[in-house]
Amino acid sequence: MGSNNGKADERPVHPVTLNDFFIGKYEVTQQVWRAVMGSDSLSSSDCPSCPVYDVKPKNIDVFITKLNQLTGKHYRLPTEAEWEYAAIGGKASKGFKYCGANSLDAIAWYAPTSGMITHPVGLKQPNELGLYDMSGNVWEMCVDWYQRNYYKKSPSNNPCQMKKTMFRLVRGGSWRSEEQRCQSRARNIDVHDHHISNSGFRLVLDIK
Repeated sequence: MGSNNGKADERPVHPVTLNDFFIGKYEVTQQVWRAVMGSDSLSSSDCPSCPVYDVKPKNIDVFITKLNQLTGKHYRLPTEAEWEYAAIGGKASKGFKYCGANSLDAIAWYAPTSGMITHPVGLKQPNELGLYDMSGNVWEMCVDWYQRNYYKKSPSNNPCQMKKTMFRLVRGGSWRSEEQRCQSRARNIDVHDHHISNSGFRLVLDIK
């Protein structure tokens, strides 16, 4: 996990071991949000297959609670380590710079290609694990709270930074991002009591 060539908060490269988990093939869409919540999100549009975005972390928590009540399962946000493992392709990783390729046009809606709007999920090529839009479209919220130097002291087994700070962790870049932000190792922050308007999320399901 991490990079020795990126920004300071991506360093150092360090070994991580994770428990098994399922992760969503797509970012949570407007249609799924409406089905669970019974109402549209603030980012509602005439594109039900586009990812939901412009949602506060506390509203994501409400969505997940309702989803778990409806399904009897245990969905949650991914940890940052789980997100990165999935984004780089897991055991099938080919070491790409981005989430499925070394160039973005085939895999991501980002600033030069998006027209500065979101797009339906799954239109670009997936990464090695068959996961779509892990680079671009919307930033994806992780359960972790952001600490700049966390990688220097994080545990090797199932790391997750749960000490509250001013910021939550988001990964993957968005339709408004330039190339560097869409790299699979790049980290970004979302102000916890507000939100960045291009941030959405993807779900994880625990394996029991």
